[in-house]
Amino acid sequence: VQLQASGGGLVQAGGSLRLSCIPSTRTFSSHIMGWFRQVPGKERDFVAAIRWGTTRTYYADSVKGRFTISRDSAKNTVYLQMDSLKPDDTAVYYCARTNSYSTFWRDYDIWGQGTLVTVSS
Repeated sequence: VQLQASGGGLVQAGGSLRLSCIPSTRTFSSHIMGWFRQVPGKERDFVAAIRWGTTRTYYADSVKGRFTISRDSAKNTVYLQMDSLKPDDTAVYYCARTNSYSTFWRDYDIWGQGTLVTVSS
């Protein structure tokens, strides 16, 4: 299984970006899709997750109210809508999949290649 992430780029503070992640195989209701981010020298941090079957969502406190995770089952795609971006949101963003909800990156077994988001002040 491969996860293809896209949508990163350069944006000014206060702007928006939408990330997309497309798995190479069908996503099942038991799967949880997550987004993480990482800056050099730091661990990968949890951003958001969504249960594919129920669409229940989870967010890190740092992005709550600004980011929205969603999925389109017909397109087999998960999205991360990022609004009111701040320079602190600058990172490489990764999508990942797990069968058991967690905010710890090691609990996710399938990963995308990462997409760089840069927020300028």
